[in-house]
Amino acid sequence: MRTKHGPEYHIQKLLIDFLEARGWLVERLIGNAFQVGVPDLYCYHPKWGSRWIDVKNPGHYSFTKAQKIKWPKWEHYGVGIWIITSADQAGYDLLFKPPNWRQFVKKSWKIPTQQDIDALLSEM
Repeated sequence: MRTKHGPEYHIQKLLIDFLEARGWLVERLIGNAFQVGVPDLYCYHPKWGSRWIDVKNPGHYSFTKAQKIKWPKWEHYGVGIWIITSADQAGYDLLFKPPNWRQFVKKSWKIPTQQDIDALLSEM
């Protein structure tokens, strides 16, 4: 029987509480047909600035096609994305290191280059 929420939802809920307890403003983003590829959370701290966070299940995760296209573009423009897999101090500490989403890219995944994206756009 399928439960209403998967493991990422539960990690996300705990992470939101963890971050808010440390003074972060956390906005949970819900993607729809018009908003795809956006990370799960936008967070802001008066001292530490903003972070885009995507929560992944450490045992089983993937990137959507939209994330594979959008995140390299965001990175090109200086927008960092942090992957967090736990709502604890170890997960929190990642927010004070460089954006880490590329560390979660599996070798079998094709992340489009800017050249690939330009070619797709020219075909439209």
